[in-house]
Amino acid sequence: MTHIRISTAADLLGVSDDTVRRWVELGRLAGGTDDSGRQGVDGAELAALAQEIADGDKLGEGARSARNHLTGLVTRVVSDKVMSQVELQCGRFRIVSLISTEAVEELGLEPGSVATAVIKATNVTIERNRA
Repeated sequence: MTHIRISTAADLLGVSDDTVRRWVELGRLAGGTDDSGRQGVDGAELAALAQEIADGDKLGEGARSARNHLTGLVTRVVSDKVMSQVELQCGRFRIVSLISTEAVEELGLEPGSVATAVIKATNVTIERNRA
């Protein structure tokens, strides 16, 4: 079992530590203590809950073939005649995309609007963080 500290679990889910503790109390997540006596949750259960939360939070999106998508708030748009740089804040993640200025105008992208970054890449590397 991978043991993930309450504060780390809260950061990963984008909720408060108290929310994670409440979910443990309600039985939504299995909690326990590690060898040092620190409270935490089971990593596999946390992953399942993260997927459940994400699946219920599609914000009206349609069907798509790309599986990597992050919904967030547009925080900045810098445009010239042809191209625009659009920045999204998706939870604690900042996504930057270069798209045509025409697309920015058609989509009505401006700071404060909700948008989804759809990422389809042929090469994605994964790093494992040390707990």
